[in-house]
Amino acid sequence: MISQSMKPLVNGNSAVRVMFEEGNRLAKLYGRENVYDFSLGNPNVPAPDCVNQAIIDVLKEEDSVMVHGYMSNAGFSDTREAVASSLNRRFGTSFGERNILMISGAADGLNAVFKSILDPGDEVVTFAPYFLEYKNYVGNYGGVLVEVAPDTTTFQPDLDGLRAKITEKTRGVLINNPHNPTGVVYSEETIRGMAAVMKEKEKEYGHAIYLISDEPYRELVYDGAKVPFVTKYYEDTIVVYSFSKSLSLPGERIGYVVIPDEADDAESLFTAATIANRVLGHVNAPSLMQRMLIRCIDAEVNLEAYDKNRKLLYEGLTECGFTCVKPEGAFYLFVKSPVEDENQFCEAAKKYNILFVPGRSFACPGYVRIAYCVSYDTIKNSLPGFRRLAEEYHLTK
Repeated sequence: MISQSMKPLVNGNSAVRVMFEEGNRLAKLYGRENVYDFSLGNPNVPAPDCVNQAIIDVLKEEDSVMVHGYMSNAGFSDTREAVASSLNRRFGTSFGERNILMISGAADGLNAVFKSILDPGDEVVTFAPYFLEYKNYVGNYGGVLVEVAPDTTTFQPDLDGLRAKITEKTRGVLINNPHNPTGVVYSEETIRGMAAVMKEKEKEYGHAIYLISDEPYRELVYDGAKVPFVTKYYEDTIVVYSFSKSLSLPGERIGYVVIPDEADDAESLFTAATIANRVLGHVNAPSLMQRMLIRCIDAEVNLEAYDKNRKLLYEGLTECGFTCVKPEGAFYLFVKSPVEDENQFCEAAKKYNILFVPGRSFACPGYVRIAYCVSYDTIKNSLPGFRRLAEEYHLTK
């Protein structure tokens, strides 16, 4: 018999994964090339060539026992220093290895952070729409995820809503920038305003409120958009980063947490997060991936491929009459459903073998998320189906 705590998770299995499995089912019936599956944020752009070469070089040139062995739970010192140096070069920070915890992807990092800062009943505030697993990550440690309603005009965080939601129990504010599912980039003005609200509330309640920035899409931005590096705007900041998207390595589970010296109780917090990572069962980040990163820390994925997809999908759907949020980052298009219940819209799309995810999965009913990290041909070949779908709802211009 499974535990009571797992039963609601089993019953409410991720809509993203459910839709992904539906795509596999349809592919068996109609052929993979005739199914347009936009459900899963799985990068289709290959990892940079230097990544594969670095792995080969590490295996050839470095000591095998060391490469495949244990290290400090925080990660290899030279890997952590390489990460810190890269951040310092790009953002004018002054981090060292003491500030960098290597982790098995951003999900691991967020869980390590929440285990370190939350007691049962503590609250974490986030902005709808948000990545569907955030509630589970916070709930793992008895915490409560508090939602700020979306500003559906801009999808920038509602700062008045933030001010109203922060209470004595608030231990953190969680943001995702660039943003999944909307593709919006939170502006410098937004981050400055958020920092001002949080400083005001820290003073009011007399304890630290950490700004936790989940940033797996930081390098995936378009049209000259800039992603503010949040430690420069608010002292009590924790950055969680994954190379899953920036290097197209989602299955390798490698990333890092940044805990700046300026953060409240930084030394103890770093120690706590390191121990949390161990006792949660991760022990340490994958050693081979850490060795690779030293050689590839500033490598970049082929952003042009995503940008080409973005333009084709956005222009194609807007020409059909759909209302879309133009993405500035990540690889998602957030589209307003032509009917109030977007689940009906998702079902209607299946008639044309088009699969996307309902917005209620991200706490934002009335919208759907379309992941355009697919082949260009998949988007191009899906557009006639989207046009027929638009005609069904009398949207075609």
